[in-house]
Amino acid sequence: MSAADDYRISTDPALLDVGLIHRFLSRDSYWAQNIPLSVVQRSIAQSLCFGMYEAERQIGFARVVTDAATFAYLADVFIVPSHRQRGLAKRLMAAVMAHPDLRGLRRFMLATRDAHALYGQFGFAPPQNPQVLMERHEPQIYQAQPTEG
Repeated sequence: MSAADDYRISTDPALLDVGLIHRFLSRDSYWAQNIPLSVVQRSIAQSLCFGMYEAERQIGFARVVTDAATFAYLADVFIVPSHRQRGLAKRLMAAVMAHPDLRGLRRFMLATRDAHALYGQFGFAPPQNPQVLMERHEPQIYQAQPTEG
């Protein structure tokens, strides 16, 4: 068995380790510091989620908000630090991009501070017409709330 065979990816929500996801997002991510557990649970329930597993242990995650017809937004992509530098993020992204509900979309968006090289391999680029995009961004929204769990 090769090292690549040691990992699997699933969209089965019953397999997700919500505690691990919440810990990573609330403590280790730069984009969701202090996010409450209840918000993570709601976000998972309303999204197409991809878990990456080594045996039964979750080691990666990606979440896509989509209508499965015209639009998707990729969020919360991570590989736990102990499993980085093995090409696993690229493998997780390949699984996301191959999912049948995410093909033929008119727009697929994401935001990243530091993973442009990874996402560029999958066709993501800066907006061609940034002047047509708008956002309401509240990066400190979870800072005023104590972390649950």
